[in-house]
Amino acid sequence: MSEPEKIYHDGESTPTRQLPGPARWTVRVFTLILLVLGTNQTFNLGSHFGFTILENQYFYLVLALAIPMVFLLIPGFGGNTAKGPGIIDWALAAITVGTLAYFVIHSYDIVLLGWEMSPPQTAVIFSAILWALMLDAGRRAGGLILGLIVLFFSAYPLFADRMPGPISAFSSPFSYVAAYHAMSLESMLGIPLKAFANLVFGFVVFGAALEHTGAGRFFINLAFALLGHVRGGPAKVAILSSGLMGSLSGSVVTNVLTTGVMTIPAMRRVGMKGTTAAGIETCASTGGVLMPPVMGAAAFVMADFLQVPYATIAVSAAIPAFLYFMGLFIQIDARAARDGLKGIPVEELPKLKQTLKEGWHHVFAFGLLTFMLLVMQNEQYAPFYATAALLVINQIVSKTDRWGRKEVLHFIDSLARLFATLAATLAAVGMIVGGLSMTGLAATLVNDLLSIAGDSPLLLLIMGALTSLVLGTGMTATACYIFLAVMLAPALIQVGLDPLASHLFIFYWGMLSFITPPVALGAFAAASVANTPPMRTGFEAMKIGSIVYFIPFFFVFDPALIGHGSWGNIVLSLMLALFGVWMFAGGIQGYIMGIGPVFRDSPYAWILRLPLLIGAILIALPGEAIAGIGDLELLAIGLAVMSPVVIAALIQNRRGLSPTGAV
Repeated sequence: MSEPEKIYHDGESTPTRQLPGPARWTVRVFTLILLVLGTNQTFNLGSHFGFTILENQYFYLVLALAIPMVFLLIPGFGGNTAKGPGIIDWALAAITVGTLAYFVIHSYDIVLLGWEMSPPQTAVIFSAILWALMLDAGRRAGGLILGLIVLFFSAYPLFADRMPGPISAFSSPFSYVAAYHAMSLESMLGIPLKAFANLVFGFVVFGAALEHTGAGRFFINLAFALLGHVRGGPAKVAILSSGLMGSLSGSVVTNVLTTGVMTIPAMRRVGMKGTTAAGIETCASTGGVLMPPVMGAAAFVMADFLQVPYATIAVSAAIPAFLYFMGLFIQIDARAARDGLKGIPVEELPKLKQTLKEGWHHVFAFGLLTFMLLVMQNEQYAPFYATAALLVINQIVSKTDRWGRKEVLHFIDSLARLFATLAATLAAVGMIVGGLSMTGLAATLVNDLLSIAGDSPLLLLIMGALTSLVLGTGMTATACYIFLAVMLAPALIQVGLDPLASHLFIFYWGMLSFITPPVALGAFAAASVANTPPMRTGFEAMKIGSIVYFIPFFFVFDPALIGHGSWGNIVLSLMLALFGVWMFAGGIQGYIMGIGPVFRDSPYAWILRLPLLIGAILIALPGEAIAGIGDLELLAIGLAVMSPVVIAALIQNRRGLSPTGAV
C-alpha cells in the first residue's frame, strides 16, 4: 500500500490494514455498492424505474456501507495494520449492517410517526447500539481524542443538569438521547453527514481518479517546465504543483507525500536546507486545500451550514488563497535572491509542450470542473462529469496511466479508505452538534463568549483562533471547523461580522494545525520525506507560512477581500493587502523584493525588522479591526511605522553597504 493511499480526503493520516482476500473483497463490494448508491442519489436514476429513496433512508444506507468498512480497515486500540481484521472486527461490521438495516426498513416510520421524539422500545435499543457503534467508528477514523470529545458531547444531555453553572442545561432521559442521535436530522444524520453524502462524495471520487491517472506527476512536471529554471525554481515548483494538486484533491498530507518526494530533493539540490525545503512543501500543500475549486470536506460542510451554493464558498475563498500564495512566492523569491539560489538548467527540465501533450486531459478535467462549479453552479453533478471525462480521455490518450484490472482495483481500494474514514468522522462529529442541539448549550456558550469579549470582534476572533489551535491538536480540521461553526460562528455574526467571512475565518484557523507545532501533521509528513527533525520542520513551516495567521483577520474585517462589495472597494482592499503581504514577506526573510537586504547580518535583525512586520500588518488591516481608527488613519500609522526600516534599507543598498552598514 502506498503512503498516499493511507490518507483520507481531509488530509489527516489514518493507518489502515492490508486486508486479506475475504475482507478485501468484502470492502470492494461495499465500495462499489456505495458508489452506485451515491451516483443514483445524485442523478435520481431510480425515478426512471419507479422508486425513490427517502433522505434519511439514503443516509442510513451510506452508513450501512461505510461504517462496516471502518471496522474492517482500521484497527482498534493499538492494532497491527499488517494483520487482517479479527473476530471482533467482523462481529462489529455485521452488527452495524444489521442495526442500520433496521433503520433503513423503518425509515418511513421514523419520518411519519416521529420516532425521534417518541420511539418504540425496539427503536430505542437499536438506537443505543448504533450510538455505541458510531462512537467506536469515529474513534478509529478520527483518533482517540476525537472519540473522547464525541463521547462527552453526545452523552452530555444525560448529565447536563449536574454540570457547573455556565455549562449547565436541562437533562434528557437515555431513551430520548439515543433516539435523537440515531434518528434526528440534527445529529448523526445532520449537516456533516449530509454534506458528505450529497456533495463531498463526488469530489472524493474525482480526487481519487486524479491520483490514479497520474495527475500528481503531471502537475509536478508542468510546474518544473514553467518555473524550474528561474531563481529558486524548485521551491516555486513546490508552491505551484502542490497548489494545483491540493486545489483538486483537498488533502494536505497526500499532497506532501505525492509532490514532496520530487520537490524536496530538487530544492535541496539547489542549496536549500532540508528543514526549509520541507517547510515550503508543507505550506504549499496546506495552501492547496485553501484554494478553490476543491477545498476539503470542511468547505462543503460550510456550504450546508450557511445554506449557500458551494460555488459561493469557492469564489469567496479565491482572494484569500491568492494572497497566501503570493506571500509564499514573494518569500521564496526573496530568500533565493538573498542566498543566491539558482534554478535548474533548462536542459534537465521537462519540456512544456511534451508535458501538456501527455497530460492535457488533467487540465481539461480541471477546467470542466471549474466551469460547472462556478459558471453553471452545478456542484452536485460537476465532479461526476469531470471524473467521467477524465477517465474516458485517459483510456484513449494516455500511454502510461491507462487503466487495466489492477488499476481499477487500486482505485476501488483507495475509494474504500476515503469513504469509510470520512463518513465515520463526519457522522461522529454530527453527534457533537446533536448533543449541543438537545441541551441548547451552544446558545448559552455563545452568550457567555459575547459577555467575556464585551462585544469586541477582535477579542472574539483571537479567542476563536486560539481555540482552533488547541482543538487542532486532537481533532481533524473538519471536526474542528464543525465544532467552532456551532460554538463560535454565531457569536461572530452577532457582533456584526459577515457570516461567510466568519465561517472562512474558522475554516482557515482549523487548517493551520497542519503547519503549527506540536501537531503539524503536514510538516511531519514533509519531515519524513526530507529526513529532517519533525519539530524543527514544523517551526520552519510556521515561519514560512506566517502570513496565513493574519490573512483571516484581513478578510473577516474587510469582506471586500472575499468579494463582497463594489469592484472599487475590492480592488483597493486587494492592493493594500498585497502591499502588506509584500512588506511582511520582506520582514520575515530580511530581503525586500525591489529594495534588497534588510538588516540581515545584524545580531538584532529581528528587532530591527519588527517595525516592518507591524507596519505591514497595519496596512493590510482595515480600520474596523481597531475600534476608533479609520482606514486612512490605520494606513498612515502603518506607513509611519515601517518607513524608517524601508528608508534605511534603501539608503544602505544604494550606497553598496551591507544591511548592517558595513562595506
